[in-house]
Amino acid sequence: MIPRVLSIAGTDPTGGAGIQADLKSIAATGGYGMAVVTALVAQNTRGVRGVHVPPAGFLADQLAAVSDDVEIDAVKIGMLADATVAGVVSDWLRRCRPPVVVLDPVMVATSGDRLLDPDAERALRELIGHADLITPNIPELAVLAGASPASDWAGAVAQALAVSRRYRVLVLAKGGHLAGGPVRDALVDAAGGQAVVEFRGERLETHNTHGTGCSLSSAVATLRVRLGDWAPAVAAARDWLAESIAAGAELGVGGGNGPVHHLAGLWSRGGLRTRPRPARLAERWWQQVAELRRDIEALPFVRGLAEGDLDRAAFEWYLAQDSCYLRDYSRALAAASTLATEPSAQRFWADCAQGALVEEQRLHRALLGDRPRPPAAPSTTRYVDHLLATAARGDYRVLIAALLPCFWLYQNLGSRLAARSDAAHPYRAWLDAYGDAEFAAQNERAIDLVTTAAVEADEPTRDRMWRAFRASCEHEAAFFAAPLAARPAG
Repeated sequence: MIPRVLSIAGTDPTGGAGIQADLKSIAATGGYGMAVVTALVAQNTRGVRGVHVPPAGFLADQLAAVSDDVEIDAVKIGMLADATVAGVVSDWLRRCRPPVVVLDPVMVATSGDRLLDPDAERALRELIGHADLITPNIPELAVLAGASPASDWAGAVAQALAVSRRYRVLVLAKGGHLAGGPVRDALVDAAGGQAVVEFRGERLETHNTHGTGCSLSSAVATLRVRLGDWAPAVAAARDWLAESIAAGAELGVGGGNGPVHHLAGLWSRGGLRTRPRPARLAERWWQQVAELRRDIEALPFVRGLAEGDLDRAAFEWYLAQDSCYLRDYSRALAAASTLATEPSAQRFWADCAQGALVEEQRLHRALLGDRPRPPAAPSTTRYVDHLLATAARGDYRVLIAALLPCFWLYQNLGSRLAARSDAAHPYRAWLDAYGDAEFAAQNERAIDLVTTAAVEADEPTRDRMWRAFRASCEHEAAFFAAPLAARPAG
């Protein structure tokens, strides 16, 4: 079902905010947009020049015309110019009771000036009782909380909890006005045991922020209908808005704070699915293997390696298997170099293939000498078979996804264990090999190559990449479990 979403808001003749932005946002996130105008606003990307409020009776006529004919799935409410307008909308909501109501409480200008007189503010507060979710920015949250604007994220969340408790409404606290660091938002529900669901994203350096509040709230309303719950709706809306903000400069609209490119995703892909940014995809994949990473760290072999009390025979057995593994891992890396089309990627994978052989010679022979190696264990064989079979299929993108865990898991684990150990640690040489700066740089480059390839791929290819990555992570877990499970002789 396509959500039928009604925007009740003011206009923006330049198209970046208000009802015009709402309609684009609703369309971009998979809904059918409808609009009832509360005010005609003479504005552009530099500021507001004037506001004309149509008669309240005409607003009531607009609302009745829509609801008498169309089944409305969600409502987004934006600018309400005065108390009379807010009262008309409140009466209509009381009669119609739409399933989803999102209120963006437009109360404070970017300059910090209050936009509503006291009577209008009181009417807006009463209107909150008809909303399921409100989406105030930091200054608006402070007005609703009766406090000064929060100066940090903890203060913003505390104010959101107070507002949620006072008005018995879900609050989407937005941290975009706070300085520095990643952008954090939070879905706050004081009635649900003070539940707080946080969302993080990279801060984009751009002047294309005109209408972001309007756009986010209407996207959340649409996606709430499509996805059935608030948290996934907010997450999906944030991903879409980040993509739209990043592409905003392409529009070249206005000389002030320009609009976001609401339709960037649709124009580039011809669909509704958001293409994640590389950093976001990396975070998602890393979190999706969080339980597996915890399982690896809980293995007796890894705990013994961390504490330095690992049985020496088990460690040497592991090194011998690692030696077997690296020879075939090098072949898979070389295959990635052959399949890559971009010269810098070809060089990177080729250098890594050579490095795997050098590592096998340097570290393993230094610790094991020239003693005969045991045959490959089942866990080793299964892992290299997975890599070599993936290489044989000839899809560069899936192959490099399968190769990535041997960078990412080892660098993450090695760097943290090395930081906790001293020079006398019996396995310091192994820890240093995977915890040094050079390997960290290799790991970052590998993550960048894989995630960039993934976001540029179509959805089925991205899914195959993820499954190859996950399978390699599972093989890594089995590889770490094998030394003590095999009970090597001392």
